[in-house]
Amino acid sequence: MSGQLFLSEIREQPDALRRLLEHRSEFTSVGRALADRAPGFVRLIGHGSSDNSAVYAVYAFGLLTGWTTLRDSISLTVYYEAKLDFAGSAVVALSQSGATPDVVEYVRRARARGALTMGITNEPGSELADAAEVVLPLMAGPERAVAATKTYVNELAAIALLSGSAAGRGDEIAEQLSRTADLMEETVDPLERQVRAVAVPFSYVGRMFVIGRGLEFATAGEIALKLTETCQVMAEPLTATAFAHGPVAALDPLFPVWTIASRDESLPAVIDAAAKVRDAGGMLVASGSAAGEIVGADYVLPVPEAPASVLSPLLSVLPGQLLSGALARAKGLDPDRPQGLSKITRAA
Repeated sequence: MSGQLFLSEIREQPDALRRLLEHRSEFTSVGRALADRAPGFVRLIGHGSSDNSAVYAVYAFGLLTGWTTLRDSISLTVYYEAKLDFAGSAVVALSQSGATPDVVEYVRRARARGALTMGITNEPGSELADAAEVVLPLMAGPERAVAATKTYVNELAAIALLSGSAAGRGDEIAEQLSRTADLMEETVDPLERQVRAVAVPFSYVGRMFVIGRGLEFATAGEIALKLTETCQVMAEPLTATAFAHGPVAALDPLFPVWTIASRDESLPAVIDAAAKVRDAGGMLVASGSAAGEIVGADYVLPVPEAPASVLSPLLSVLPGQLLSGALARAKGLDPDRPQGLSKITRAA
């Protein structure tokens, strides 16, 4: 039966997270070295799900360390060969395979120009591991389905551990991640049953907006990517504010909008965006720990509140992962092997 690999890897995520935590001492050591370096900038790079992890990293590093963090342009360095100043920068490269050519080449050039380069990868013997000064393990285990799930969650956890350790809060974050793994394990089965009821009425859907704000903008990007990869749904991630500046005009009763509502400072903006969806007559999906605060949602897919708000995205991605698998099967597609995709992103 198609989709079994994809689903089994979603179910494996709590154990994958626990495997990562067995290596917390490595993150503590690198985090302390990073704090000693006191970088002027932290530059994140990655493709696909790893790029969504980089979005999360901007917030995790900003909230935990107060450092300026950005998703850097690979093209400027690798293709345009811009002479950027990397002195005083730390680079964090995210890659499941560690074999994506332009990610590896970016790391090589950044290191040659004085950056402290770190690779976070599932393959410690990869080209990325050779190119980077420091390598940290994802410990997600072999990912057999093409669309990333457990790798993405472990990337978020790795970033939280690294930034937390750099801030001197590594033990605290590790303990909260352990509790998050327990919550994830408790949530998957009931949530899997819930999404089955949503998959059939959504089998006609070909387009969707996915709205998140702050930390959950990474989740919006990842849910949109999973829907696009596995279900052939043209899903576009938007911040709550960007949605109000034009895209809201595209809505009609057959145009679903997925809102990700977590109980943090971004919640009022998401509630306001949901109200605009209702006013425009669009179909509304609400997920996240504060999904119950989205009034008038047609479908509600709640998750537990994380032990710390900075870890909310590890739980809030679950409804999107599970619905993507269920919806793909409802449409007669194979979420294990989406058409035209492979595990390694190569330049065209």
